[in-house]
Amino acid sequence: MTYFSLRKVSKTYESQTALHEFSLDLDQGQMIAVVGESGSGKSSLLRIAAGLMNQSSGEVWLGDMQVLSPSQKLVAGYDEIKLIHQDYQLSQSTTIEENIARPLLLFDPEYRKSRVEKLLRQFGLERYRERLPRNLSGGQQQKVAIAQALAVEPEVLLLDEPFSHLDTIQKHRLIFELKELLQESGTTVVFVTHDLDDALKLTDTVLILQKGKIVQKGNSRELCLHPKTRYVARLFSPINLIPDRFDSYIRPADVRLRTRGELLGHVIDQRFLVHYNSLLIRLKNGGEVWEVDDPARKYQIGDRVYLHFDEEQVLLLRS
Repeated sequence: MTYFSLRKVSKTYESQTALHEFSLDLDQGQMIAVVGESGSGKSSLLRIAAGLMNQSSGEVWLGDMQVLSPSQKLVAGYDEIKLIHQDYQLSQSTTIEENIARPLLLFDPEYRKSRVEKLLRQFGLERYRERLPRNLSGGQQQKVAIAQALAVEPEVLLLDEPFSHLDTIQKHRLIFELKELLQESGTTVVFVTHDLDDALKLTDTVLILQKGKIVQKGNSRELCLHPKTRYVARLFSPINLIPDRFDSYIRPADVRLRTRGELLGHVIDQRFLVHYNSLLIRLKNGGEVWEVDDPARKYQIGDRVYLHFDEEQVLLLRS
């Protein structure tokens, strides 16, 4: 049964449409990532979903309760739906413990105390309870922001680029911890990001948004092996246009390097990466430049090389 639903939601700013009739149905406890570049309508989507922004059309529902927009409700927003921003929005003059307790000021004192203690423990923040947010790392501050949002035990958690300010090590650790906590709590989660790798570390259910429109939805395998557009394909890796073949592409990892064959090129650049060398190869016929993986680390700049690929790995992408 659908638990959280956006039904043909759109948003227009003056003459520009940021969101085109967006629809999404989520079951209770489901996590989904919405991936798109800057300006694709991701933040507008979350603010409408939280009841913090007026939509131009459409409806938002949580169970059998319609989520009203600010123009329909005296105080915008809902305790049942919490939006977490990328800039934390913590009070810098109060302690970590006080920040987490802030949404619980009107609750029973004993419940407030036990709830804050549980969140401090779950997020590994017990020893930082008396510190101010500015004295914590970015990852720790994001933990506090998420713990604060979870204080009132919301039904839905909306995450707006929550890891964009974190370095790679902090980000990977926080995503792993957050995934476990959210699965344990049964919270329904919508996570928006421009980074596909971040999305896939949190959930395998991904929706691709481009210029306010849904272009594809699926799991990582479906999206990688069967992308519907060049935009979706490029989220996973670069793609190389095959000469003299309209809208036919091949990924760098699907190209095999040989010393003889038909498609000739010369290595013009080489980069050492963790699992392979990444080569830039200029094709002799037409002068196109391909990016190709060299897992054997065999080829050097200036080498002559022939490129091969299997037809079943060719991507036909028309937009």
